[in-house]
Amino acid sequence: MGTGMDMDSDVEERRVQVRFITKLKPPFKVPNTSIAIPANLTRLGLSTIVNSLLKAGDDEWESQPFDFLIDGELVRLPLEQFLLAKGISAEKVLEIEYTRAVVLQKEDEPSLHDDWVSAVDGSCPRFILTGCYDNLGRVWKAAGECTHILEGHGGAITSVSVVNSEGTDSVTVATASKDETLRLWKFDTEEHLDQPSKIRAFKILRGHNASVQSVAAEASGSMICSGSWDCTINLWRTNESDTEGDLVSIKKRKVKNKAGESQLEGGALSTLVGHTQCVSSVYWPEPNTIYSASWDHSVRRWDVEMGKDLSNIFCGKALHCLHVGGEGSALIAAGGSDPILRVWDPRKPGTSAPIYQFSSHNSWISACKWHSESLFHLLSASYDGKLMLWDLRTAWPLAIIDSHEDKVLCADWWKGDSVISGGVDSKLRISSGVSVL
Repeated sequence: MGTGMDMDSDVEERRVQVRFITKLKPPFKVPNTSIAIPANLTRLGLSTIVNSLLKAGDDEWESQPFDFLIDGELVRLPLEQFLLAKGISAEKVLEIEYTRAVVLQKEDEPSLHDDWVSAVDGSCPRFILTGCYDNLGRVWKAAGECTHILEGHGGAITSVSVVNSEGTDSVTVATASKDETLRLWKFDTEEHLDQPSKIRAFKILRGHNASVQSVAAEASGSMICSGSWDCTINLWRTNESDTEGDLVSIKKRKVKNKAGESQLEGGALSTLVGHTQCVSSVYWPEPNTIYSASWDHSVRRWDVEMGKDLSNIFCGKALHCLHVGGEGSALIAAGGSDPILRVWDPRKPGTSAPIYQFSSHNSWISACKWHSESLFHLLSASYDGKLMLWDLRTAWPLAIIDSHEDKVLCADWWKGDSVISGGVDSKLRISSGVSVL
């Protein structure tokens, strides 16, 4: 590449001197020299240049899409406009960092349910757990491959959570339902079955007096918490013991279900009171800290031992979903009854103002989830039928997944590079090859 003097066909074309840098390992590195490029290039043009530089050093190189950062912000405008908007001088050599662009490689066949798919958990790479309005939970080994059906709830399942999947083939999961109970289930992920195995809960948790909207497990798996329409958050033990020394306020009893098997019943260990409307979402990232979001417009952080909220953020909208992650695992993302996904940093003074607001959806937001390995990437789902993938370094969505035919009700990451989602079209969708790292 010359300095452009040979391009006499368009002498007027403005050019900028740039140096391309990257944190990617070889073979993704280009030479560290400065080159002159047209100032009006978009990211597609920049991508073409980086690919041609890589191809010059390696005949076998196959072109792929890149994204570009200047001063830590993703370029989403033609270069000249971006520099102007950011007040960056084009007189000196401009350092442009490139990363691999996030693209969706493929959509798997939908996994069909008998009613709305209202809950999904992808935290274990061996399976996907879903909850449905037909009162059943389901375990999926892959798209279309259902291995277990969780039977017993008397109302729609609203939330699901993998409680413990460490080390062994046996897994414990929790489900929450409109029938005012939570249930705990165990199954073996390595069973080789010709058809789905129907299983019953080993423990039924009673204590809420309205629909249970959300369930989250503490990292060790020894406890779970739940949020309900009764405005409370309950804490529960997950063990199988039914001894009296279990500090449970309600006496435990074994009940016989329709199949004649005995099931344990457990009461709440403690209750967190403070929200004034439905507690729509709970998250339990570390032993003494629970986060909750509510229709009362607040996000709260609770001290589990003290049993009270230490901080709350008021947002002005009824909230449906919440997740904590990103830098320092401290950023709070929440969405609800408007199209805006908000992110707060509680470490900053004047915390009530979001540090990011993403507003490309055009209906209520039903789910949001940070990527567990990335500081920047966040997923959202909406009643507009779309999923959006966000990078904190730009206000535009990196990718839009538009595979559902109706409202999307739930979403999660799976195996680090897949997005899973469920909705009113009664389908679990898996979009794979979404590489964000």
